[in-house]
Amino acid sequence: MIYKISVPDIHCENCVKRINNALTDTGITFSCELASKTVTVDGCEHCLKTALNELEDLGFTPSVD
Repeated sequence: MIYKISVPDIHCENCVKRINNALTDTGITFSCELASKTVTVDGCEHCLKTALNELEDLGFTPSVD
């Protein structure tokens, strides 16, 4: 399943790098887009929850569309 997470507080490439580093370590299949301020997760509901937790731990305010 593909989940789209809105992350309105992605403001720059540094934000994208921080997200990429954190989510890569989890083994989740994802993509992070600065222009749309979204993170797309391809996986199960557990992967989605893991991604949301990681984003919150980084200080972002994610929400699932």
